[in-house]
Amino acid sequence: MQRSRRTDRWPRGPDSEDDPISRLEGTWHLSRKIRGTEVYNLVTARWVLNHQFLYVHMKDVKEPPAYEAIVLIGFIHGSGKYVAHWTDTFGGKFSAMGTGTRTGNSVEFRFEYPEGPFFNTFSWAPEQAQWTFRGESQDASGQRKPFAVDTLTRKP
Repeated sequence: MQRSRRTDRWPRGPDSEDDPISRLEGTWHLSRKIRGTEVYNLVTARWVLNHQFLYVHMKDVKEPPAYEAIVLIGFIHGSGKYVAHWTDTFGGKFSAMGTGTRTGNSVEFRFEYPEGPFFNTFSWAPEQAQWTFRGESQDASGQRKPFAVDTLTRKP
């Protein structure tokens, strides 16, 4: 059965030109500030599965890589929410599916973990033509604590 991509509801999903997630397609240099250090990744993103998911591959530039992640980002037209399937070198225990909500040029994803939720906000800055991914954990009192900040600039 062929599914149609609906673009008639707001917020429109990754298959529309005004959606920030569509701007992530391509190749990027990523600089990550995490726990007082800075690391570098190469990020590639492309549409897969009949243009239903944006496949995002993050890989440390070191050989062998210290970190690697594969993220699939999609859009649920019925609810107007995004979905992100996050898998990385930390294995199955830490793989997760999060849901996201768009506000302007940002999509905040919420991932549920036994120790509390984790937030990863993807923000597109059109003026600089760059992305910022801000990771935050949340403690039992509801306070968010910074985990990492990624800055992505397009690879020439």
